[in-house]
Amino acid sequence: MLLLLFRCLAWLPLPVLHAIGRLAGIIAYVKPGKYRQRIQDNSAQAGYDQPGFARRAAAEAGAMIMELPRVWLRTDQSLEITSSDEVDVVKAALAEGRGILYLTPHLGCFEITARYLERFGPITVMYRPPRKAILEPVVDAGRTTSALRAVPANLQGVREFVRALRRGEAVGMLPDQAPSEGDGVWAPFFDRSAYTMTLAGKLASQTGVAVILTAGERLPKGKGWRMHFLRLPEPLPEDPGAQATLINEHMEALIRRFPEQYLWSYNRYKTPAGAPPPPAGHNDNETA
Repeated sequence: MLLLLFRCLAWLPLPVLHAIGRLAGIIAYVKPGKYRQRIQDNSAQAGYDQPGFARRAAAEAGAMIMELPRVWLRTDQSLEITSSDEVDVVKAALAEGRGILYLTPHLGCFEITARYLERFGPITVMYRPPRKAILEPVVDAGRTTSALRAVPANLQGVREFVRALRRGEAVGMLPDQAPSEGDGVWAPFFDRSAYTMTLAGKLASQTGVAVILTAGERLPKGKGWRMHFLRLPEPLPEDPGAQATLINEHMEALIRRFPEQYLWSYNRYKTPAGAPPPPAGHNDNETA
């Protein structure tokens, strides 16, 4: 039934989907609670404390959810309205023939990125299975295509990543998810310590591939998406902490291009269970 609902939603015009999503996002934000407070706190931490910013960010979070049926189930039509002024960044990395690690933060339409990049060759992406089993058929239908392969965020998935990179292919992952115990380091993110994954840096160091941050900006009035690409400088630092700091710095730069579309509601500053204590001055007592 849920997959049927997604198929029906996918046929609605994109401006309608975005309008429904933004309304739902505002309704969710208006109610006082942890969700509202986290958006306000996280966006203010990054310097976005202007009146109305958090409300608009909540609206964009709703638009992000409602555009998923269209992106997943009407991919060709979605790609027809997706463009980029920075595609030369990708072409230059492809010409080097050594594989590409794409890092896609929770910014804009992060589901459109891998589909846009399929045109340049096979890509393997890492995902965390949905917590609710009822969502699995929808996710499976939307995240696997002939050129897009999804692997779980576990040791098996990491091995598949390494194999793909060594074949000179592309892989993609979210760099701003809080990692599990032992898989991260504390690194600055908008001037506050965030437990940051080390996997991206390890993969790049072990395979010698290019690293590109990417995001799909949601255009106004349902006109589609604009792809952004920002390549990390090389060589990467050898120290995992320095690698994580470099990635976070460039992720901040990408987010600042269209900050209202970052998922500020994500608990980026939590302390995962079993993780080492955060540095002094870290005020968030939440744990995974």
